[in-house]
Amino acid sequence: MNHFHDWAYLAFAFAGLTMATVVTRGSFFMLPARFALPAQVERALRYAPACALTAIIAQGVLTRDHQPYLTISNYQWWALLAGALVFIKTRNMIAMITVGMTVFTVLRIWA
Repeated sequence: MNHFHDWAYLAFAFAGLTMATVVTRGSFFMLPARFALPAQVERALRYAPACALTAIIAQGVLTRDHQPYLTISNYQWWALLAGALVFIKTRNMIAMITVGMTVFTVLRIWA
């Protein structure tokens, strides 16, 4: 049975995903105004986007075919290192992106 051709199944899946999204993302807006998150939780939530981005980038850069890929020919790794060093030195996001993408492109084209 192919579920992707069953319109009822797709409608149920879309409805379920919509509800999950609304509940998780909108729950903070639906709570009463007197309800406040503890300061520690608010502080921890500030790091969530950076953690999610790191997890996505780490998997894409450090693995190939679900295996570790830490070789000298991994151009993404070198670009990541160059971008990280620029960011540590300058704290400039645009410079980090520019250097990282430049290193990756140069290595991919000429190496």
